[in-house]
Amino acid sequence: MKSGIDTSRIESMLAHLKAAAANAKGGVNPVQTEKTVEKADFSVALKTMLDQVNGAQHKSKVIGERFALGDDSVNLSEVMIASQKASIAFQATVQVRNKLVSAYQDIMNMQV
Repeated sequence: MKSGIDTSRIESMLAHLKAAAANAKGGVNPVQTEKTVEKADFSVALKTMLDQVNGAQHKSKVIGERFALGDDSVNLSEVMIASQKASIAFQATVQVRNKLVSAYQDIMNMQV
């Protein structure tokens, strides 16, 4: 039986680690993907949401006016559903605005 440390294994392990370190110094080669990730822009998302809310409100107004003028193709349930959709969309927009204002105030109150 051998009672010492096997230096050949240690030297081979050390050589392997040095080779790995030399490869790492060359930099990381990122994996290229075929599809690009679209950057999410908050202002675009906010404008899209506001346009959708505006569209829901406009649709509700038009359907309500058609019903009030006696259009037989529009019934009361359609008017109420469109009105509630517009109302819920507007309430959600107000809540987003409130959260944005609150976050802005929190940032402005931070100590530098």
